[in-house]
Amino acid sequence: MFKKLASEALGLSDIGVIVPPADYSKVDADDYLFTEDGEKIFFLIKSKKDEYCFTNLGIIHVDGDSAVSSKRTIRRYEFAAHAVSDVVLETAGTIDMDVELKFVVDGDTPFSIDVRKSFIEQLKDIYKALVTIGKIQKRDERARAHAHDCLHVAGSVYKLNTVAADDSIAQQFNTLLTHYNSAVLDRFTRRDFSAVFERYIHN
Repeated sequence: MFKKLASEALGLSDIGVIVPPADYSKVDADDYLFTEDGEKIFFLIKSKKDEYCFTNLGIIHVDGDSAVSSKRTIRRYEFAAHAVSDVVLETAGTIDMDVELKFVVDGDTPFSIDVRKSFIEQLKDIYKALVTIGKIQKRDERARAHAHDCLHVAGSVYKLNTVAADDSIAQQFNTLLTHYNSAVLDRFTRRDFSAVFERYIHN
């Protein structure tokens, strides 16, 4: 315990801080935004080694080897392809210097981010946003499964339709495939979560 307190007092620990929007342009993650596609930062946690950047399109993790090394590894987890789950916010005790934000990506990539407890109110905001994103992703996943089931049912109908002309079947199949792709890839795969962040993030 005393070692942890001493490290924090000397500025040697890896406890993160919340970066205000006015300073987003000064962080490393800003260089890796797809601004051409309308990507923008809504929340950013920075420690001595790492940056955890939450954008409308996904999560950018700037992973540093150490506080004194300039080497960085950039990892992207876009919400359209990577599911967020198991979001947990562990609040600080009386003598704790930090709170902890935890979540899992794709069921097997855990994140555990220590943040100074003075930022607890801001962390409540990102907690709500991540929980909501996870709920929407699960709902979309179920909708895609239903669309897939409907495609199988429609396929069975075509097998029974032996009197239709070949060109008629091809036209109906192409129409069905177009609607299926639209449902699975567009309607039920949300890519931009700006509305969620705008609702919950108040930093």
